[in-house]
Amino acid sequence: MSEHVGDEPEDEQASGAGEDDGVIFPEDEDSDEAESEPSDLEKAHAERDRMRDQLLRIAADFDNFRKRSRKEIDEVRRRTIEDTLREVLPIVDNLERAADAVDGATEVSAVSDGVRMVLRGFDDIANRLGLKRVPTVGNQFDPTCHDAVQQEETNEHAPGTIVSEVVPGYFLGERLLRPAMVVVAKPVSGGDGQGGDADQDGTGRDE
Repeated sequence: MSEHVGDEPEDEQASGAGEDDGVIFPEDEDSDEAESEPSDLEKAHAERDRMRDQLLRIAADFDNFRKRSRKEIDEVRRRTIEDTLREVLPIVDNLERAADAVDGATEVSAVSDGVRMVLRGFDDIANRLGLKRVPTVGNQFDPTCHDAVQQEETNEHAPGTIVSEVVPGYFLGERLLRPAMVVVAKPVSGGDGQGGDADQDGTGRDE
């Protein structure tokens, strides 16, 4: 009797153990889902890596663009210089011919005519390039395009009038390439001017 009673718990324990092995607890399902979904920290790391890769690609593209732009600018500058020199070279050729002609020239007028012809050629090229001379003599002094190197006392011109040009100035399009160096008129000093008036108005005239 005692043996029969003692055997039953062993069977029950064995059967209970077998049933427990097949049971799925909710805690186990939650742990599996937690392992399958990335955490917030992992998501932040992934986003950081994505943005870093994107920034690296943008930086590489910008560097390539900068190199291409610099190369294009250098190419444009080189072509501009070549075109300008190609226009100027005929003037140099004519100057060399004029220099050679001076040795055998018998008349100064022939040399002068040759030099003036070269200058006319320069004017034609300057017009094609958009090069214009700064107006000077007879115009009022303008500090934006004139550089006064001297003042001349005179009563023949209003003060501030340009009476002579020392070095010509040029505009390239609307931009000042080089200011003109000029001589500007100023009033005659008081002693000379007043002396002349006195001779005319008072003590020097006949009564």
